[in-house]
Amino acid sequence: MKFLPQVLPITSFGDGGFRFGSHSHLGSLLVLPSGMRAWVEDDYSGLIAEKTEIDFVLLGTGAEMKRPSRKLIELFARESLNVDFMSTSSAVHTYNVMLAEGRRLAAAFVAVDKAVP
Repeated sequence: MKFLPQVLPITSFGDGGFRFGSHSHLGSLLVLPSGMRAWVEDDYSGLIAEKTEIDFVLLGTGAEMKRPSRKLIELFARESLNVDFMSTSSAVHTYNVMLAEGRRLAAAFVAVDKAVP
């Protein structure tokens, strides 16, 4: 999947990818108000381009929670993007709840190898 022009809940993830609706994607995933797309880690240009439509950003850092670099934290602050980072598992579950609540959010998920229901 290169781009899906809609935002869907993630039904499962692991084995290096994500499933949502009738779609699946191998690799890391970026969810923006404009849709879902493949994500090259550390490319935040899409978030910046759509920042006026985003109130909150979730960053799934992989199998374990990893603190983002100071440079990345400064980028989010400079662009006035509120971000919370956590493991991809926690980020996906939080994303699904916030999406169901109708929140204006974006998410960047690092793919994980272990299958997670």
